Amino acid sequence: MSVALLTYADLSARLNISREAARALARRRRLPRSRSDDGKALVSVDFSELRYMPRPRIGRHADHVAASMAKIEAFKAEVARLEAVATAYRAVFERERERADRLAVELLEAAAETMAANAGAARLEDEVAALRTGRRARGAIAGQAARRLGHLAASIVDADRAACR
Repeated sequence: MSVALLTYADLSARLNISREAARALARRRRLPRSRSDDGKALVSVDFSELRYMPRPRIGRHADHVAASMAKIEAFKAEVARLEAVATAYRAVFERERERADRLAVELLEAAAETMAANAGAARLEDEVAALRTGRRARGAIAGQAARRLGHLAASIVDADRAACR
């Protein structure tokens, strides 16, 4: 075969390699180079002597793809694991929120019961104080004391019934 003058782009197209690889090949093989009229480099190539077989690109590219795919799979597994953890934490959070709501309701009920009991205790203390003094401006002391004692007993029974509910 005859010698051909090719640019790096033409050489890369004939050998099915990149332009940079064609340039590196021309340097390694010390192929004669010259300049064309438009300033591009021309390489003198005798294809019968060249016998060049490019390395397969699949090996290098496949390594990167395989490594990237492995990383993606690892990330997917990590995301799935974190989603499971988040779901478990969410369930615990919901359970604790429901428990806190129940406790808040119980606390409000206890506060209402306490206020009612305090009001009842204050009323009973007033009645006991009135019975101790035993004096009223009008009426007999014994009759009033008996009436007050009856009211006190009724109040104690009402308070006891309210506490049992």
